[in-house]
Amino acid sequence: MANRMEKNLNDELLALLKKERYISLTTVDYETKAPDVRVLSWIYAPDRETLRFTIDNRSKMMENMKHNSGIVITVIGNGSTYAIAGEVKILKEEIEDVPIKLALAELDIKEVKDIMFYGAKMTLEPRYEKTYDAEAAAKLDNQVMKAMKTV
Repeated sequence: MANRMEKNLNDELLALLKKERYISLTTVDYETKAPDVRVLSWIYAPDRETLRFTIDNRSKMMENMKHNSGIVITVIGNGSTYAIAGEVKILKEEIEDVPIKLALAELDIKEVKDIMFYGAKMTLEPRYEKTYDAEAAAKLDNQVMKAMKTV
């Protein structure tokens, strides 16, 4: 049902966001004040009101979120597209026991909107594959997910 709005994640979205997933993150560029959109995959929903995600701690997104805590995460799944908005805080500037420089952020969800245009549904969800060493990718994924779950 297009354009439905909720205050937190429903059962279907909560289940989708319990594991790595293709999402987009929109912040406000702290210099230009224009929207800045990036794609991520390390995301985790510990509950209906919260999303955790990791980002490169040297990235422009980090600076953007330090200057403006309002963000939107876009998720495609369950036949629709959702915009999840709220206030973000940086929980850790650097995650220990992870071999790359990642920060851990947490979104306090204020609004979940079904933004699919009227009369349509998504019939395929985005798919991706990691193009580097599969064993190294699996090890890193496990380290990052563990860090997000054990805050």
